Amino acid sequence: MSRPIGIIGGSGLYAMEGLQVTERSELATPFGPPSGPLVLGAMEGVPVAFLARHGEGHRLLPHEVPYRANLWALKQAGAKAVISFSAVGSLQATHPPGSLRLPDQFVDRTTRREATFFGGGIVAHVGFADPTSAWLRGHLLAAGRELGLPIGDGGTYLTMEGPQFSTRAESRMHQALGLDFVGMTQGTEAKLAREAELAYATVALVTDYDAWRDREPGADAQDILITLATHIESSHHLLRRVLGRIAEGPPPEEPALTALKSAVVTPPERVPEDTKIKLRLLIGKYGY
Repeated sequence: MSRPIGIIGGSGLYAMEGLQVTERSELATPFGPPSGPLVLGAMEGVPVAFLARHGEGHRLLPHEVPYRANLWALKQAGAKAVISFSAVGSLQATHPPGSLRLPDQFVDRTTRREATFFGGGIVAHVGFADPTSAWLRGHLLAAGRELGLPIGDGGTYLTMEGPQFSTRAESRMHQALGLDFVGMTQGTEAKLAREAELAYATVALVTDYDAWRDREPGADAQDILITLATHIESSHHLLRRVLGRIAEGPPPEEPALTALKSAVVTPPERVPEDTKIKLRLLIGKYGY
């Protein structure tokens, strides 16, 4: 049986339409419990593992999300690829509200996140020059275009701390720097996905123009949720179209699958035994 495709739902996407649920698992991880139950099942006949990033009922602020536990749970479930959905503000007129985008770069300005599995006597520095999977983005782009969705590939996602939205000064600065999207979650998630050797892609659901346009009132949570409602149906259609194409998982040449091969710099004999045990899911295949 194929490994499940990991799906992380963001704001407004708390469940998957058409998912035939076989199990709701309350997993324990070395980094605490995930945001909520890991929902296992099948969609279009393809095994899927789904997590609601902010918890059921949207209970977790962006900096409260247990990112490490979430990515660990998907890895533990057998996933090799993860599609993450995220509401974003647009920083450029070329990304209007209602469009879908597939960012290929991140700028991370967060300060209160645990963004690595390592430490406790083991050091790793993964390559992160290309933080999202070109293989996964390619399939998402093709599927979206076939469906006639307003989807585009590429762009830089700024991860801000939040939970407040941008000031106009911040938004104008980010817009002037040529950044494309602003959100509060994806940079952290992408870093951990790379350390977990998961092929990862973000589907950015553009909801608003942030605050850089003088005639716009700035981001408003309720307006964003209204716009998100129109994105949910498109997201479900996109998933149903793409899942069959990626069911077998990433190709062997997918860089994320061997991200730790040359990243761990601490010799095995110097790593504490309890740390080896804790991280065995990630480093066991490399002799630790």
